[in-house]
Amino acid sequence: MKQSVDDAFDDHPIGAERPRVSWAVVIADDCEDCEELRVELTLEEDGKRGTGLTAHLAPATAKRLRAALATALKQLGDPDT
Repeated sequence: MKQSVDDAFDDHPIGAERPRVSWAVVIADDCEDCEELRVELTLEEDGKRGTGLTAHLAPATAKRLRAALATALKQLGDPDT
């Protein structure tokens, strides 16, 4: 089972020095060695589908990533975090 949660491109300008990157978040249970569902985070360079890296995150690791993103947003002055 795989269930897509969200996907988009980063906010880097098209044609800039660095390529745009796509990201996708999926819930998956296709890991035979894993004991629980995983959150998959895939990052790929724009136009190079299938060549990116996918992280298989246990719920605790996904929460740690969520906390790190919230901390970064707070440090940027985001009032919603």
